[in-house]
Amino acid sequence: MATKLIRALYTDDDILMNAVKAVKEKKLHIEEVYTPFPVHGLDKALGLEDTRISAAAFLYGCLGLSVAITMMNYIMIQDWPQDIGGKPSFSFFLNMPAFVPVMFEMTVFFAAHLMVITFYLRSRMWPFKEAENPDVRTTDDHFLMEVALKGDLKELQEFLLDTGAVEVQIPKNNE
Repeated sequence: MATKLIRALYTDDDILMNAVKAVKEKKLHIEEVYTPFPVHGLDKALGLEDTRISAAAFLYGCLGLSVAITMMNYIMIQDWPQDIGGKPSFSFFLNMPAFVPVMFEMTVFFAAHLMVITFYLRSRMWPFKEAENPDVRTTDDHFLMEVALKGDLKELQEFLLDTGAVEVQIPKNNE
């Protein structure tokens, strides 16, 4: 059987941060937090690990640079060499200054586009996916914290209300 969850709604991000810290001090498990905008420091307060998207971006940039070098060498040097502005058409390295803008743009293009695709796939946010947001108010001005039920229900409800929650909900599928 899945863990029963309690949902606490907050109206301010500072109150939410204090509530997250209080819940963590009480050794309760926070399943998820929904916010209408990014809250600075929330990831650290929840104990989330740093993402590896920067390492992926570096690798994607290297891939873009490799594709750019391979593409320009084949097109401009091997396949159809042309004398443009008196530059020699038999050496990639002698033409390198003219190729720098293309290499830069391909590096940025690959890194940016592949990072977005990776983020969407990793987050399972593909087109036409149903929203998993449990309360529509969290897209406007409320913050929602889902806490795993551990111990007495009434005691947990009172504790969450004491942390500043304006509303504590017990989802229908939990009962």
